Amino acid sequence: MAQAVVDLTEILKDLPRWSSAPGDRPAIARSLTFADFNTAFAFMTRVALLAEKMDHHPEWSNVYNRVEVLLTTHDAGGVTELDLKMARFIDEAATALGGN
Repeated sequence: MAQAVVDLTEILKDLPRWSSAPGDRPAIARSLTFADFNTAFAFMTRVALLAEKMDHHPEWSNVYNRVEVLLTTHDAGGVTELDLKMARFIDEAATALGGN
């Protein structure tokens, strides 16, 4: 089933740790910092398990204790409910592991 694109301005009100991705690409982004590499990797593992279950994968990078995340639904051409669900989970997982 095709996903409907949501209004970034409205959804960012409910996701204060997220921002509109730089450039003209319709996506949301978040930078996270953890205590160390192991904690950052544990965070990424938690998110990866949900991503596989949802068949919806983030664009991300990791350098030591930092993780950069970008969410968009490519086939919909923007941010959808799938991204919102993933962003909320990311926020919860980050909090549980002491990320900010």
